[in-house]
Amino acid sequence: MADLAAYAGVSEATVSRVLNDKPGVASGTRQSVLTALDVLGYERPSKLRRSSAGLVGLVVPELTNPVFPLFAQHIETHLAAAGYTPVLCTQTPGGVHEDEYVQMLLDRGVSAIVFVSGYHADSRAGIERYTRLRDRGLPIALVNGYREGVEATFVSHDDRGTMHLSVGHLRDLGHTRIGFATGPARYVPVQRRVEGFLEAMDGLEGVDAEGLVRTTFFTVEGGASATRQLVEAGATAIVAGSDVMALGVLRAARQLGLRIPEDLSVVGADDVPFMSFVDPPLTTVRMDVPGMSTAAVGAVMEEIAGETVQHREYLFEPELILRRSTAAPPRD
Repeated sequence: MADLAAYAGVSEATVSRVLNDKPGVASGTRQSVLTALDVLGYERPSKLRRSSAGLVGLVVPELTNPVFPLFAQHIETHLAAAGYTPVLCTQTPGGVHEDEYVQMLLDRGVSAIVFVSGYHADSRAGIERYTRLRDRGLPIALVNGYREGVEATFVSHDDRGTMHLSVGHLRDLGHTRIGFATGPARYVPVQRRVEGFLEAMDGLEGVDAEGLVRTTFFTVEGGASATRQLVEAGATAIVAGSDVMALGVLRAARQLGLRIPEDLSVVGADDVPFMSFVDPPLTTVRMDVPGMSTAAVGAVMEEIAGETVQHREYLFEPELILRRSTAAPPRD
């Protein structure tokens, strides 16, 4: 009991009251003790185990990009705190399709579904899969991607703002030939980032900003491929569409004999774990995954409770995280 009290920062008497489900303990303190139980590997007493209020589906892309496990973790935590059991559905190339997962979830009587970077982010995909769910009265929240005609809550990262932060930082350092390496152009977040990039590059004389955009895949290999093309085009700095792509930029730069940031500056996107431990630590733009997760879960919980929810898109502000992968451009 002493280790639980030390971890939670409370007295052993308070731990005892929580374990025995006694009144007189503030909700925040009670949660701290329960968190200590989980982190230290203790099994919760049966009286403290939550009974589920129902199931909520969570559909995410493949988990190889660390930003998606982050979303899953935060969303699942909020659902569990609300008394709901999350059902995680992970898409992989050649695996179970989003529509198949949705049908499985409907067969299990889920109370709502949260989609993260699903087909709602693909401008070529139909929206009927979502309008049918809304016609059934099923609450849904759609994270990172927006489509007209779907009466649902959209929760998005401010992609245009991300580009203004990234390019603005590089321009302040003196860069003018700034390249942008990103994923396939059919995705709504990519389209918004390209628009933001071109806006942020406006006013640079003699620079063909559109010629410094490369659309490829959101992978290490995609980032590396785009880097070789952009360096050949004369870029002294590269903004990557994700931190995973930025790792590809770093790899390709080293293969080309370029030093980061002396010869080439690099800015990532998302600020996923471990980006502060790469060499050099990556300057990036943080996505507010905790805030976006809270908003998505809050929206479906309100609808489940029968409350009126304003169906619109909520944009979350990005944050520039300065590390050591950017510097002034090399002197000619």
